Amino acid sequence: MKTASDLKLGENAIIVDIDTNHPSSRRLIEYGFTPGQRIELVNKSIFNDPIALSVRGSLVAIRRKEANCIKI
Repeated sequence: MKTASDLKLGENAIIVDIDTNHPSSRRLIEYGFTPGQRIELVNKSIFNDPIALSVRGSLVAIRRKEANCIKI
């Protein structure tokens, strides 16, 4: 299954699931990363970590390993 860390710059996707076994999953859900929400990869750093995702009209920067628990 594809994850949010697999998105290309400017690509949109809809969240299918969040891996709740990940330690940061609760924080991501509180930020608005919930199933059914549309996300977009807005920016990424030189070394691709962290990445900036747009969700619910907000821009959120997260680490790639956190983005791996967002299934799209």
